[in-house]
Amino acid sequence: MNWFTNLTPAEKTYFIIAVIASVFLIIQIIVMLFSFGGGDFDVDDAFDGDVDTDGGLSIFTVKTLTAFFALGGWCGFVTQTFMKDNIWLPIIVAVLTGAVALFGVAFAMRGIARMQCSGNLVKSNLIGTTATVYVSIPEKRSGRGKITLTAQGKYMEIDAMTDGDRIPVDSTVEIVEYSSDFAVVQKK
Repeated sequence: MNWFTNLTPAEKTYFIIAVIASVFLIIQIIVMLFSFGGGDFDVDDAFDGDVDTDGGLSIFTVKTLTAFFALGGWCGFVTQTFMKDNIWLPIIVAVLTGAVALFGVAFAMRGIARMQCSGNLVKSNLIGTTATVYVSIPEKRSGRGKITLTAQGKYMEIDAMTDGDRIPVDSTVEIVEYSSDFAVVQKK
């Protein structure tokens, strides 16, 4: 511990910031790797750290700020160690490298978020899709039948109605509208 007492106050400040931020960074990595809470846990959710919540690029989150302080702290410490007489250059180096880490992590998290798939059915994508009648569909929306199709990478069975005549089993139909919980089809 003798080496720590020999550090200048600026070096001690950079070192303490870097160590604390690095510990938090390691904890975040462990949480992400082991996916505590069934994969739904996010450190940002626990602290309400997002400034931008509309699905865009979130810049000021717990992850990005931790990266800012970890990389900035270490780079400031190293620069201050070699430039003991200059106080401004280590500050500039720490802020610039921290900013690079902040934006780098933000863009990386944005890229990771784009690769995720919710698995939800996008109803508007089904319009114009061809399907096969599984349970006959009564005429003029007087009842529901069922259709089967493969869409969005999944085989699915959907309730269906028609505005025209009754559509028998094994008929080929096209989805022309998707309502709240059923498709409106017409015979092809």
